[in-house]
Amino acid sequence: MESLDCTRHADDLVTLFLAAPDDRDWTWWRTPRPPNPAAFHAELAHFADNPDFMAFAIIDASDRAVGYAAYMGIDPEHGSIEVGAVNYTRALHRARAGTEAMFLMMSRAFDELGYRRYEWQCNSLNLPSRQAALRLGFQLEGIFRQTHVTQGRNRDTAWHSILDSEWPRVKAGFLAWLDPANFTAAGVQRRSLAACRDAASDKP
Repeated sequence: MESLDCTRHADDLVTLFLAAPDDRDWTWWRTPRPPNPAAFHAELAHFADNPDFMAFAIIDASDRAVGYAAYMGIDPEHGSIEVGAVNYTRALHRARAGTEAMFLMMSRAFDELGYRRYEWQCNSLNLPSRQAALRLGFQLEGIFRQTHVTQGRNRDTAWHSILDSEWPRVKAGFLAWLDPANFTAAGVQRRSLAACRDAASDKP
């Protein structure tokens, strides 16, 4: 992962996002998919320059930007930070690198920056995002009603978190899942991330 820099990353991201055959990946995004490369570049520049975010590009093995994410809701006084604006191109869907990127952001938040609370928010109707949060080790805290209007529709927000006291177990699960021994030669996982996390809980 690298800090998002439009001069290095925007061309890759725009090409991959616009190569998607339809707009379904933007159903739950706060704005519609930009209609053309120029609009996409402008949106990425605005996102990268937002002073309230710390934006990162996710880089694959070929040194290509294949997605992005950001730290948001940054509250050092109370030790709370959110991972958000997670946007993966089709090249990153169901890829090991997508899970590893989320682990790296978590690890930095807890182990390097010393945060106490790590949040994940999403539209309550966005079941894939809610399932992803649970898979990654977040716990659902509740549904906050009518928090936003996105693309002309009401949004109730599902709020998830991981606490610093839970992080050692979650981290151990990630490390076990990411171990090359957990994957076959064809890249198929031997144990799920949840199973690796449960195994870590069973250790004395």
